Formats: sequence, structure tokens, C-alpha cells
Amino acid sequence: MAQEYKSIKDIYGPIMVVSDVSGAKYDELVKVQLKDGSTRTGKVLEVDHDIAIVQLFEGTSGMDKENTRVMFQGKGVELSCSPDLLGRIFDGQGRPIDGGSPIVPEQRIDVNGSSLNPYERDYPNEFIQTGISTIDGLNTLVRGQKLPIFSGSGMAHSRLAAQIARQAKVRGSSEPFGVVFAAMGTTFEEAKFFEEEFRKTGALERSVLFINLANDPAIERITTPRLALTAAEYLAFEKDMHMLVILIDMTNYCEALRQISATRREVPGRRGFPGYLYTDLATLYERAGRVKDKKGSITQIPILTMPEDDKTHPIPDLTGYITEGQIVFSRPLHNTGIYPPVDVLQSLSRLKDKGIGPEKTRKDHADVFNQLFAAYARGLEARELEAILGEAALSEIDKMFYIFANSFEKEYIHQGWDDDRSIEETLDLGWKLLSKLPRTELKRIRVEYLDEFLPKFLDK
Repeated sequence: MAQEYKSIKDIYGPIMVVSDVSGAKYDELVKVQLKDGSTRTGKVLEVDHDIAIVQLFEGTSGMDKENTRVMFQGKGVELSCSPDLLGRIFDGQGRPIDGGSPIVPEQRIDVNGSSLNPYERDYPNEFIQTGISTIDGLNTLVRGQKLPIFSGSGMAHSRLAAQIARQAKVRGSSEPFGVVFAAMGTTFEEAKFFEEEFRKTGALERSVLFINLANDPAIERITTPRLALTAAEYLAFEKDMHMLVILIDMTNYCEALRQISATRREVPGRRGFPGYLYTDLATLYERAGRVKDKKGSITQIPILTMPEDDKTHPIPDLTGYITEGQIVFSRPLHNTGIYPPVDVLQSLSRLKDKGIGPEKTRKDHADVFNQLFAAYARGLEARELEAILGEAALSEIDKMFYIFANSFEKEYIHQGWDDDRSIEETLDLGWKLLSKLPRTELKRIRVEYLDEFLPKFLDK
């Protein structure tokens, strides 16, 4: 039963301090009724004896301490869950914004779920095809993995997020697959882009969208990814679906966390972010995975923009510690028109070896990946040598790898917005590029694979 108070002690910014409170809990939902009868929603940020600090989603403008009633709801923020979530678009508080009716709940679930128990986890080992060669071929995404994308301001991460959401699939499986897409602090134009892309491509039918705009309250930005993960957990572990959760942009989420921390007058940590940033991010990222004896799974792709393209910034730095690899965007590749501008040498999927090979992708996958990586690295070395000493300083083999690096970027890394490559097409493209090099240089591919696959591409 809700407890009601009229003992507001202080109001500053979006924060309200309520005194003489009994039994309030951290993250408890709060309803506030103003003098004119209108209501606002907030949640408890901190409890100290009989003092509760509450942040309001809609802000505190127009409120006065004497004529405002505060009602503690005795529960946290909840999401109404049913299979009808699929195909719907919600705001950062879980309210429908697509013109449809509210969800009739099969369950109402607190959005502050727990991280998966390590003992209950099942090891990720099943391939998810995104249709993006630099992911499928070189940084393979595995079902149950957390694989972030580190981008920069102005790069095409929003477009890539929409493309992955549209194209992602579990190969050779009849089990249902869905996408939960959460946009935090996004502009109105980006929000429209996401909605239109999901609608016109038909991806919306298997997706749930949560959209938090840049002008929405910061506290709502903190709730948005938790709503998304709650929806994914329900569909995965209650309805046996395989869910892909895309969170964009985690930098906006962390900035909101810093803003709230400053409002609460907490002692700042690195670059002004709260000292608990790592713990907070872990509570989100560790909600992904596979659970023993459960058919469903949750795979996560958090996307963040690195301030000033700095990988050592606290947000990408801490994200890298928690997740299983990272896909890093390159500013130079972006400036040359390469899409997606993935920096292959700096990117890594720590679970790729578990999701590739016979009966998953193809038996030659690991060897092709290793050879492409090595050849591209050598090609970049030749490019640097040419830039310093000129083309005359390159040997004939160096020139071959120099040409390979250019072809690799233009044909393998670069692909169209509508180009949905199967893993076979990606691997064949790798063989096609490698066939331009002398066989004696293909030292990372087993002889039997060279004999089986290479002749198919030598005359092409």
C-alpha cells in the first residue's frame, strides 16, 4: 500500500528531499501530486534514516513544498510484459509511443533485474550471422556474448546498429529470434530514422523498441536500458526466444549517470564520473548470456561513442573490462568513405573461436581469419613504409601486400547498407582476396584447405 507524505524538506534541480519517511527503499517508485491535481513520477535515489532523496522523471518546476503530496509506491519501476511487446515502440519509461494500446500484462516485472548467476550460465558457442563481413568473418558474434562497438562522434554507428538489427539471424535454427533495441539520448532525427527503418524493412515485427530522446529527463535515460533488458529476459527465459539486445548510445547513459551523481553532490571519480561507474555498467552487461536448462538466450551489442576517439576514456575502458571483446571504428577509414569503418587490427571477439568451424560456419573459417588478419597487418606495414621512404623502397612481395591491404579495405571491410552477406559469401570473398598473393605466403592456412579451396579462386 502506498504511503503518503507532505514533508518535503528541499527541492533543487530535479531532486526532492522528503523527511520523516518510514520504510522507503532504494529505487522505489514515487508518485507526486501537485496542487493543481497533476501527477509526476520519480524514484528513490538514496535513503538516510528518515530522509529520502527522490529524483523526478518530469522535473520539479512548478512544485512548492507546502502543497505537494508524495506517495511511495512500495515497489520499483516495473514493465508490463507479454508476447505483445514484439512489434511495439515505447519511450524511456515503458509507455507506448506508437499509437497502440497499453500492453495487457501477463507479468509485471521489476526492471532492476539481477546479473546472471555464474553457476547457472551456459557457455556461449553458437554463431549469430549479422551479414557484416568484419563481424562474421573476423570478430564473430556468439549467442550469449557481450560484444560492444566503440565508435566516435559523427561515424555511422547508428546506421550499422539498424543494419545489424535488420539482418541478424541464427543459422540453421527454427527457434524464434528477436531484437530489443534501446536508444538513449538520441536526437529526434535519429529516432525517426530508427522507427522508419524498422517499419519499412519488416524488422519491427520481431523487435521491441525503447526510444529515449535527448531532451527527455536524465533519470529516464538510466531506466531505458533496464526496461530493454527486462523485456529481453522475459522473451528469452519465459518465451524461449533468442534475443539480441542493441544499446545505443552507452556514452549518453554514462553522461546521465554523471549528471545525476553531480546533482546528488557525490564525490566524483575519473573525469567526473561516479566511482561506481564500473559496477553500474556491470549490472547491465552481465544480464546477457545463456542459462542452463533454458532454451532462450540474450546477446548484447552495446554501442558507445568514444569522446575524442579516446579508447582510454573511462566509458570504453571500463566497458572493455566487462565485455568479451570490442569492435573499434577507425576515423581514417570513415574519412575515406569505408562503411562500416571497422579497425580490424584493434577489434577482437574473445569468443569467436567457440562460434566458428564445422557445423557452425565452415571448417576453413579459423584459418582464413588468421591469414586475412596477418596479410592485412603486413599490408599496413608496407603502406607505412611507402609513405616514409617511397614506393621504390618496397620489395615485390611488399607491393603485393600493399595492394592486398587496399583491396581488403575496399572489398571486404566496405559493404553496402543493403548488403547482407552470408558467412559463405564472406569466407569466399576472403579466399578471393588471398588468391592474389603467392601460395608460399599463405602460411597460416593448412595445406589441405589450400588444396581444396584455393584453386576455385585462382582464375577469377
